[in-house]
Amino acid sequence: MTAPKRAQPSVGTACFRGDDVLLIQRGTKPLVGQWSLPGGRIEFGERAEAAALRELKEETNITASIIGLIDVVDAIFHSRRDGKTTRHYLLFDYAATYLAGTPQAGDDAENAEWITPDRLTQLDMWDETRRIIKAARAMLP
Repeated sequence: MTAPKRAQPSVGTACFRGDDVLLIQRGTKPLVGQWSLPGGRIEFGERAEAAALRELKEETNITASIIGLIDVVDAIFHSRRDGKTTRHYLLFDYAATYLAGTPQAGDDAENAEWITPDRLTQLDMWDETRRIIKAARAMLP
């Protein structure tokens, strides 16, 4: 299958319960095994905020309330073999607060759990994810 030659609109949600942030450990490409914000593609006709809450529920079994948009991030992946762009996601990252549920990995997540600020520094993740979590934390009431 050939990847489309356009950016894929996608969402991510930095969901907080107190000081802890909800993360998933990726079970599929790209970045298998790395820790990430729950998220995924926006479906045709779906509003971005609705997609963020849907993906959060599908990947973690958690429901939340959106606080606001953190940032829009380009996630561009290249082939190790020839350097060509293989994937391009345009990520609309939202901050949210926990409402209900117990973390349970679903969809393409290998693991889902609440991560303390101390543990966050020890996990394998994209630097941009760390930046988004920090910016989201600053938006908390």
